[in-house]
Amino acid sequence: MSRAAAIKHGYTSGARTLASRSVIGLTRTRITPNALTASGVLLCGAASILVLFEDRSELLFYWAAALVFVVGSLLDILDGALARAGGKTTPFGAFLDSTTDRVSEGFMLTAIAYVLARHHHPVFVAVAMAAVAGSFLVSYTRARAESIGLRGDVGIGSRAERVVVITAGLVLAPWGVLPWALVLLACTAWLTVAQRVLHVRKQLMEAHDDE
Repeated sequence: MSRAAAIKHGYTSGARTLASRSVIGLTRTRITPNALTASGVLLCGAASILVLFEDRSELLFYWAAALVFVVGSLLDILDGALARAGGKTTPFGAFLDSTTDRVSEGFMLTAIAYVLARHHHPVFVAVAMAAVAGSFLVSYTRARAESIGLRGDVGIGSRAERVVVITAGLVLAPWGVLPWALVLLACTAWLTVAQRVLHVRKQLMEAHDDE
């Protein structure tokens, strides 16, 4: 395992452990994983709406959007932890969780693209669209790899990293950082797609050599 992969594995495992501990109390309530999933996507949708009001007060609405987006994204982490801790994992729940991840990101990136268009930044609107496509393909390549029995979770631009980049971009948006956060998001997403394609190819070649 490379150093970068080891670091990624370390903080991913740490985040999952923390999430599992956080939902211990929730396992004794009637709150379901699907309810957390729905709440998360609704909050991310609300965050994207807040972004649209940035022309009234950049600091207020960008920061409010960042806060709501982070809370919604955290709920998206906790839904899986709650399902595992409470023994409530279901195929539909996993499907719903994965689908709403894409919806949440799609809402936010679409709102950001609209704001950039309003401020006459067509190049960065195109970058936002590239970020959307790349983010969706990151998840698609993993799903396709796993559907043929291979690992597809490598790369530097998984959902956790994308949430961090988007949130940082929103927080620093009043100082003009948001468009460049999109550039970083698009680059890391497409790099991750390439990493996953190459990783799947490597696994297939190794399997062929073992035959």
